[in-house]
Amino acid sequence: MGDVFRFTIWVDNSYDTCVERSRLLLDGPNFDFSNLQLFNQNSKMSSKETIPTGVKFIFGGGGGMAATLFVQPLDLVKNRMQLSGEMGKTKQYKNTGDALITILRQEGVRGIYTGLSAGLLRQATYTTTRLGVYMNIFDYVSKSREGKPPNAFQKLFMGCTAGGIGAFVGTPAEVCLIRMTADGRLPIDQRRGYTGVFNALSRIISEEGVLTMWRGWQPTVARAMVVNAAQLASYSQAKEELKKTGYFGEGIFLHFVSSMFSGLVTTIASMPTDIAKTRVQNMKIIDGKPEYKNALDVIFKTVSKEGFFSLWKGFTPYYFRLGPHTVLTFIFIEQLNKFYYKYVLGVEGHGGL
Repeated sequence: MGDVFRFTIWVDNSYDTCVERSRLLLDGPNFDFSNLQLFNQNSKMSSKETIPTGVKFIFGGGGGMAATLFVQPLDLVKNRMQLSGEMGKTKQYKNTGDALITILRQEGVRGIYTGLSAGLLRQATYTTTRLGVYMNIFDYVSKSREGKPPNAFQKLFMGCTAGGIGAFVGTPAEVCLIRMTADGRLPIDQRRGYTGVFNALSRIISEEGVLTMWRGWQPTVARAMVVNAAQLASYSQAKEELKKTGYFGEGIFLHFVSSMFSGLVTTIASMPTDIAKTRVQNMKIIDGKPEYKNALDVIFKTVSKEGFFSLWKGFTPYYFRLGPHTVLTFIFIEQLNKFYYKYVLGVEGHGGL
């Protein structure tokens, strides 16, 4: 595909509206759409030759699911490390490398992909919902501004709102993912033994009740809102500063480096809420009493018994999952769009978002 991705967007309204909609397919504002090649829809192709909104939603979720196939092992390692040494117990892993080697040695290559079905369901629910909510809010705000795109503050608000709603919808998949990835660290007689995400969902409902599927929804929603806010603030700034150095031109390498910097800021900002989410969703009810009252209880107990910096357990795998997942999502969406244009619409040479 070369060093630079070529985007072609078929527009029926304004340049800004089309560009902003294109951003929605990505996990945050992680790519620059300022140098797009635009064609007037009315003169170049009919409305029947554009990708329907519903298909774009599917491609957004599909791109996230495809990227998950590559980064799922990092998600598993992150979750295991966040639960290692919980409540002052002996740590199971020294660091990320030790965790990865130990899991591979004890559970094999298949074990490192434990919870993949839940990870895919999370992308299908969270990403698709977030995209749909954002686009609807965007259209509403644009109409209220007589066709002008939302300003920076409105974009931030919309991103946080869409991320929060998407996270709430995706919480059942999150609960399954946390439990499935955590199971292998326990003695055999203490494991939940879910065989897949749908088995996990059905057992959670039958054994613990429907509401358990939304256990930990508060930190899950808080984390999503923090992630969206941090990415919106850090990505564009990083990209602007990198271009000023003269060493970076527009292209995928600039996007990747900016994404990794944005990922660093986002990881630092969101990990305390992420570890609270992980522990609340994985906890068991012992003699009718939960291990934690709520997310704040997790944070207080973690700091008091494990130290302040324990709130950033799993930092390395979390960080190296965040940036690459965004870039891979972007690449897969581009390919899905190219496939649709070529084989469904019969239009050659057009990918675009």
